Amino acid sequence: MADNSRTEIADLGEFGLIDHVTRNIELQNASTVLGVGDDGAVIDHFGKQTVITTDLLVEGVHFDLMYTPLRHLGYKSVVVNLSDIYAMNATPTQIVIGLALSNRISLEAIDEFYEGVYAACSKYGVDLVGGDTTSSQKGLIISITAVGEVSPDMFVKRSTAKKGDLLCVSGDLGATYIGLLFLEREKKIYLESPGVQPDLEGESYVIGRLLKPEARKDIVEFLAEKEIMPTSMIDISDGLSSEILHLCKDSGLGCVLYEDKIPVADAMKTAAFKFEIDPTACALSGGEDYELLFTIPPSEHEKLVLNEEISVVGYMTEAQEGVNILTKGGSKRELTAQGWKHLRQ
Repeated sequence: MADNSRTEIADLGEFGLIDHVTRNIELQNASTVLGVGDDGAVIDHFGKQTVITTDLLVEGVHFDLMYTPLRHLGYKSVVVNLSDIYAMNATPTQIVIGLALSNRISLEAIDEFYEGVYAACSKYGVDLVGGDTTSSQKGLIISITAVGEVSPDMFVKRSTAKKGDLLCVSGDLGATYIGLLFLEREKKIYLESPGVQPDLEGESYVIGRLLKPEARKDIVEFLAEKEIMPTSMIDISDGLSSEILHLCKDSGLGCVLYEDKIPVADAMKTAAFKFEIDPTACALSGGEDYELLFTIPPSEHEKLVLNEEISVVGYMTEAQEGVNILTKGGSKRELTAQGWKHLRQ
């Protein structure tokens, strides 16, 4: 962006910036009694229970602005929080945003970021009801708190799976990690040879999974429509193996995971082979897929059959049987979590 089209945030001041980015808010939820403009928002969920979650995204740890468009970053910042609300079997209704900005961020850049924020709010029917801004010495820091509602005691915890429950996962896994590998590779090449054009031909799926993830509102709605009440649920932000271990530990159970049942997209498989990486390893340890991992009683299995977006990948066992993966070759191995390292080297 040319310097003559750049507006310094300092020219507006904190309150001017807040007025600027919130000037066109249109509230979508009856539960939002009072939004932006006072010392606090007022929410009334009309007899429902309130679910609250928060996430912190730090430049250089969770995202790299060299290859992350600000519009996508705004969208993703909202979605990763909404995913946690859906993982509680709840409906997100409001968010608040805190931003710490360095002086290299212009007003035009913030406008781009908020375009993504408002696009996500619109898609998921969520109101932006407040926030805060301050200066940062090191880079962009984003803090988002999401609020949701759920019918009394219909929320789903991680700790309530039962022995014999089926272990289910939505969508497909591992593509986000491969998308990150491509963008990190192209960044390295660019830094060494700035004239070289990025080579990302045919990788739109895996890169899209990284830059513009979606929360699985559709899965929660499907479960409600079919009157399937998950016995436990978690969203997949740190890799399938890590999340399975969370469910098992919190529920005091073990499990068997079938490697050949883990859902991976053909585009991810093809991309993984370019890096000579096992697609299963990407699905188990990649992270940031924002799919839902949940357990259901075996009696509910028939209701899932028509939904191609849900895969049954294993079942829960007694704790003493351990947490195991049954490989395609037929051997049983202990499942370990590498975990998602959020770009840390």
